[in-house]
Amino acid sequence: MSAAEVVVVLGPGQIGQAIARRVGVGKEILLADRSEAHATAAADVLVNAGFRVHPSTVDIASRAEVHALVERAQALGEITRVIHAAGVSPSQATSETVLRVDLYGTALVLEEFGAVIAHGGSGVVISSQSGHRLPPLPEDQNRALALTPTDRLLDLPFLAPDQVRDSLHAYQLAKRGNALRVMAEAVRWGTRGARVNAISPGIVITPLANDELTGPRGEGYRRMIEGSPVGRAGTPDEIGALAAFLMGPDGGFISGSDILADAGVTAAYWYGEIAEVRT
Repeated sequence: MSAAEVVVVLGPGQIGQAIARRVGVGKEILLADRSEAHATAAADVLVNAGFRVHPSTVDIASRAEVHALVERAQALGEITRVIHAAGVSPSQATSETVLRVDLYGTALVLEEFGAVIAHGGSGVVISSQSGHRLPPLPEDQNRALALTPTDRLLDLPFLAPDQVRDSLHAYQLAKRGNALRVMAEAVRWGTRGARVNAISPGIVITPLANDELTGPRGEGYRRMIEGSPVGRAGTPDEIGALAAFLMGPDGGFISGSDILADAGVTAAYWYGEIAEVRT
């Protein structure tokens, strides 16, 4: 009898759940959140929809906790899907926390799960359109974000507190780093016959997005929605459908990519009517 297939969801918010619904049918789903209450609530929703779900807790910025989560997933079966949707927003955290969770934590998850992902497996990292707001970085900084050993990542000089202006700048750097890290990790995952990609959503209506819309940058966010070519915010199901494509057989030729799914906000940000948001 073959081992059960395991889908790991780190950060089972609305987007994480939307992806899990599409790729988790007939599989064991391990949901992990920093909050036990959040993980249990998400698990209850999916269990009541007919899925086999196991809630757990994890601090994605702790190597010991991420490694323990890997071991728990392996105890359930063969890890074939990894969905990394955990993180903090610039309105929720300091620059230091944003870099520790969104940059270092993502690199840690990619490293730990990339060491055990099954042949034919796939992963997706939920990043952000904010990574596309940052002007081009020097090539040495690109390589450093992509290739610096995980436990030395936060020691990079250009990530020092005197170099990172505020939490939004930290978030942009973290999300640019996510895309670069996914490119580098795709090479390593490929040696195991597995793939990994990133998705950079625009404004998708979730509790985190609502925090931003009602936070200090809310006016800018509303201008981005109104000035985008599509003219609306997105839904978790739209990101879920894209992730399912990337993780499934139809996306089998895609690895190391960062897919921008933002209603054209970034296009309008650089070349359209919402360019003033850059300031």
